[in-house]
Amino acid sequence: MNILITGGAGFIGSSLADKLIADGHKIVVVDNFNDYYDVKIKWQNVSANMANENYKLCVADIENKDALRKIFEENQIDCVVHLAGRAGVRPSIEAPELYVKSNILGTVHILELMKDFGVKKLVFASSSSVYGNCKADKFSEDLNVREPISQYAASKSSDEQFAYTYSKLYGMNIVCLRFFTVYGPRQRPDLAINKFTNLIKNGKPIPMYGNGTTMRDYTFIEDIIQGIKGAIAYNKTPYEIINLGGGEPITLKRMIETIEKVLGQKAIIEQLPMQAGDVDKTVCDWSKAQKLLGYKPQTTFEDGIKKFIEWSNK
Repeated sequence: MNILITGGAGFIGSSLADKLIADGHKIVVVDNFNDYYDVKIKWQNVSANMANENYKLCVADIENKDALRKIFEENQIDCVVHLAGRAGVRPSIEAPELYVKSNILGTVHILELMKDFGVKKLVFASSSSVYGNCKADKFSEDLNVREPISQYAASKSSDEQFAYTYSKLYGMNIVCLRFFTVYGPRQRPDLAINKFTNLIKNGKPIPMYGNGTTMRDYTFIEDIIQGIKGAIAYNKTPYEIINLGGGEPITLKRMIETIEKVLGQKAIIEQLPMQAGDVDKTVCDWSKAQKLLGYKPQTTFEDGIKKFIEWSNK
């Protein structure tokens, strides 16, 4: 299969590309290599595949429809895995226009070009952020997501609706995957586990927003890749929204304590108030993913942290 991965030089995209190439697929990666974090990290992510005849890298921005059109013209695409877009809750509050252009307009560009070139399969990366400050014990796909508390969350919710519209109008097979906090080797340096690990290693204080009781459902990168591969293969229904999570919410305190234990170093904690846009908890109900995709997370949080720190020490 010829698979286009947008955002394919990033954390999840490059990890996915490695696995799909190993499975025998041909991969076209689109990435704009923006400076949201050090671009050297992205180039390092793609370096191992650059000489592979089944791998093609296109430096382009999903906001530029003409550049995307050329990529669709020059490559026979069977499936799009759309991971590209602006990340981060807090930056979206400060610069919402950037998130509208990249996350919403960029996604519409992808959908329009899929329509124009007859590409029928899309796997879209949504986010658990769409659930907002949900009070349910577990977040299931049938919950109301009409109350996002950040522009990032609003953009992802909008994308899901655009995806539904294109599936309905043009007979596309689309799976929107709501990722719950992904971590592991290659994780972005601005994300908590990577950031905290480096600060603790260097004896610098780590920022702890709130009292440490906020919870996140962390998902190890290999489990996410398993879910994406399942979504690529899925064709039973035309449109689905599916959660991918780890299944065990971890408090901020426990996350810090686990990193401390694996590193053998104590953290210096800087207590700070909760920030706008932060949610109190995310708790994934992944029963639908198990039923439709055969998904089952394999990596415990402690083992995932060990694997991440082993990678970060290389």
